[in-house]
Amino acid sequence: MAAARALASRAVPASARAAVARRVALLLSAVLAQACASFPAPKQPFTDPGRALSFQSLERERVRSIRAEARIDQRGREGRIKGTVLMFAERPGRVRFDAMTQFGPAAVLTSDGQTFAYSDLRSKRYLTGATCPKNIARFLNVPLTIEQTTLLLLGGTPLIAHKQSSIAWNDDGFYRVVLRGAGQRQEIDLGIREGDAELPPERQELVLLRSEIYDAKGRTDWRATYGDYRRLAMDSYRVPMPFEVRVEQPRAGTDTLIRFKEIALNVAIPAEAFTQAPLPGMQEEVASCD
Repeated sequence: MAAARALASRAVPASARAAVARRVALLLSAVLAQACASFPAPKQPFTDPGRALSFQSLERERVRSIRAEARIDQRGREGRIKGTVLMFAERPGRVRFDAMTQFGPAAVLTSDGQTFAYSDLRSKRYLTGATCPKNIARFLNVPLTIEQTTLLLLGGTPLIAHKQSSIAWNDDGFYRVVLRGAGQRQEIDLGIREGDAELPPERQELVLLRSEIYDAKGRTDWRATYGDYRRLAMDSYRVPMPFEVRVEQPRAGTDTLIRFKEIALNVAIPAEAFTQAPLPGMQEEVASCD
């Protein structure tokens, strides 16, 4: 069979093979371009960026709490960490993360919005202090406020203080909102369902695809991307939830990917779930925010 292929190859001039390859490449490019352009633009698009952001935020506000199981893949300057995490998150800023192994929890982070606590069960250390971005980063590898962390997990995004804003439909199939503030710029990509292109703005379902904040030099401070949306039942309503959330800080060298396995919406979470106490034999330390 190999000999037959070799003979066939010699029977076709190199110039002819190159011409065929070029035609195939052009055909593939045309197919890809048609696929990218196939998502229809809304016949009645949003023209007010603030209104679009409010609509997306109102959609998120229906989700007050989640109970979830996820796989987390963290990459940072200290290496790579992968594992299963059980989590609770509740507005406006209460969270609990249990990093699990096959033998049980290896670490637990809690915050009731004020007090932060972190149990490292492998090294028997217990850290407690104020809830601040530095302490949240001890577990998530991303220094965000507790309110920002909760918002991201619920499919939303924090917004920069801004004086200028714009919105435009992108040919790749989403709205792009641009906010400009003092020394910062933020881009927010909002997707819609294909069928919503026929609907007026107030009936379009907006889902967050990307939120990225740049500094005055145009460098990325952090970027969050959202994907694998699934519609989950919540009371008599079905809400789209991202089952993949990724937060990157290129200059800090951190990349955290969260892939949800299960999400339950608006569950009743007891207040004691967001607090913890050191187990016997654990070394207690103060977790500084400095």
